[in-house]
Amino acid sequence: MAAGSGGLKDATAIVGIGQTPFAKRLPEDERTLACRAVLAALDDAGIAPGEVDALASYTMEETDEVELAKACGFGDLTFFSKVGYGGGGSCATVAHLVAAVATGQADVGVAWRSRKRGSGPRPWTSTAVQLPTPAQWTRPFGLLRPVDEIAMLARRYLHEYGATRDHLFNVALACRNRANQNPAAIMYDRPLTREMYMTSRWISEPLCLFDNCLETDGALACVVVSAERARDCRRKPVYVHSAAQSLPAQHHGMVNYWNDDPLTGPAWTAARHLWKHSDLTPQDVDVAQIYDAFTPLVLLSLEGYGFCGRGEGGAFTEGGALEIGGTLPVNTGGGGLSEAYVHGFNLVNEGVKQLRGTSTAQVPGASACLVTASEGVPTSALLLRS
Repeated sequence: MAAGSGGLKDATAIVGIGQTPFAKRLPEDERTLACRAVLAALDDAGIAPGEVDALASYTMEETDEVELAKACGFGDLTFFSKVGYGGGGSCATVAHLVAAVATGQADVGVAWRSRKRGSGPRPWTSTAVQLPTPAQWTRPFGLLRPVDEIAMLARRYLHEYGATRDHLFNVALACRNRANQNPAAIMYDRPLTREMYMTSRWISEPLCLFDNCLETDGALACVVVSAERARDCRRKPVYVHSAAQSLPAQHHGMVNYWNDDPLTGPAWTAARHLWKHSDLTPQDVDVAQIYDAFTPLVLLSLEGYGFCGRGEGGAFTEGGALEIGGTLPVNTGGGGLSEAYVHGFNLVNEGVKQLRGTSTAQVPGASACLVTASEGVPTSALLLRS
């Protein structure tokens, strides 16, 4: 989906955000967490639950529309959708609501993600789903977990372009430094040093403990309305300037074996559509929330979305470029690496906070923010502006 066509550019705005606490283990079930995040977002927007008529979430979401609508007291729903591919769907949930609201299918849309990944089971532990057809060529040879698959891409990237573990550390450190400023982050009171990073245990070489996202319980939500209605809402509107989804030709999730170049992933295709339908360029972006389930994904996304050239993602991170005051501050709430891992939805909400001027690690004068979903799987992205 490419925003801009059909009058979608700046036609809608995010006017409410909400979240639960984040923790390794929360007592509530996923539906309760979902309801709390959604009601908090509606309260933030100053919109009654009965006005909601559109919903969007992930195919992996355990709370369905019927449960949420009844529990929260929504009115008649005229649009609802779910987006696949886990973290690749985060920005697309918002994009689907943008299209629905801008084309008159709905007036008030809510996107959400509720997850108990910290206290719940890992998806890959279910033997019943171990061998879908593509996985028959990978899992018998040891690529059981997402980290194993991304480690293959990371090894190739480090080999081809001379990037080092110090470049991956720069990503982990920037996220941790921002989490240390964010009281809601799981890693709020836990600084990271280079020595800690370099001596931590391997999870899947060349990726160590701190190259991996957190396992988190928690939920988040946001509210989308038309730009016209947004002017009357409780909070400063954050406009959805452009949006895109991407599933490139011959793509194979994570490992990307069937592409001519496995390191040219979905970000490159999403970026072409995102910028095509935008009045802005990468140079106009003040802050970015880049999906960080694993540190190498940030390097690949920096290149894919045009912040640096091919193979230059590692070097781009040098000299504090990803920190506040650097070339491109990233993941200012701590991201999936250090705030919480809720399939990337915290990156959407943090983008809104930056453009409202309410982030715990505020970039001065931020007026444009890129938010990305997962690189390595069919993905999506948003370009937000104040």
